[in-house]
Amino acid sequence: MSVGKHEVTVVIPTFNEEQAIGLVIDELMEVGYKNILVVDGYSSDGTVKVAESRGVRVVQQNGHGKTGALKTAVDYVNTPYLLVMDGDYTYCAKDIERFLSNGERYVHVVGVRNQAVMSWVHRFGNWIITRTFDLLFDAGVSDVCSGMYLLKTEVARGLELQSKGFRTEVEVVAQTAMDGGVTEVPISYRPRIGRRKLSTWRHGFEILASIVSLARRYNPVLLFAAVFALSIFPAVVILGWVGFRLLTNGVFHSGWALFGVMLLLLASQSLAVSTVAILVKRMERRIRQSLGKD
Repeated sequence: MSVGKHEVTVVIPTFNEEQAIGLVIDELMEVGYKNILVVDGYSSDGTVKVAESRGVRVVQQNGHGKTGALKTAVDYVNTPYLLVMDGDYTYCAKDIERFLSNGERYVHVVGVRNQAVMSWVHRFGNWIITRTFDLLFDAGVSDVCSGMYLLKTEVARGLELQSKGFRTEVEVVAQTAMDGGVTEVPISYRPRIGRRKLSTWRHGFEILASIVSLARRYNPVLLFAAVFALSIFPAVVILGWVGFRLLTNGVFHSGWALFGVMLLLLASQSLAVSTVAILVKRMERRIRQSLGKD
């Protein structure tokens, strides 16, 4: 059974989105969404004025970035669900129906963006970030940086968010994925209206660093096992060099050979540990899902 439009509050974090916010609100209202909350990060332009002219509620956020906006929003939302979407007109209001059709069965529904309008640099960066996240969390999410997602309000209130800037979405998925309550739906994606705030390289590396930090907090066994498993690469290089020297010069470097074998054993054991860690996490998810259904 689908979640009703009256059961969801659309939360729009904003910062200097004067050019786009009116279009976003108008589109939401056209398709029947009345519960709209704009959480403004102290914009210096006319964002607040434009939003208030549409008759929606506008509050000033506490804290910094999207994390502060989400923490602020849960204090004002009184519906069972909240849907977060950016205020730059990149997301389409009509796609919300896809989230609502999955809302009752999952605590977190992520929108997977159509990346046709993205540059190849952004597509590649998003792929690297998402694959790294999936490796360390085994979450199976295709677009971990998506800025449009649905949460059960009670779950949103229980999140322990510490990230800032563009890393909020990653931290939300990291916490909800532990319970196996994440799914995704395809959504459209449009070029933003207004000045772009995302710095491709700086924010990209910040997000990758935050993924490693989150893995250390929520999945340390898999993180460290994966790191040590990388020793397979120097092991192969060293043993290959030792074999080459033995075949071409008849010289056997026993010390290097021993070191290479030790690295190879470390890598194989780490791969085994990481596999067990993934299986344990999956079993833990199934148990939590089963308890939740009961």
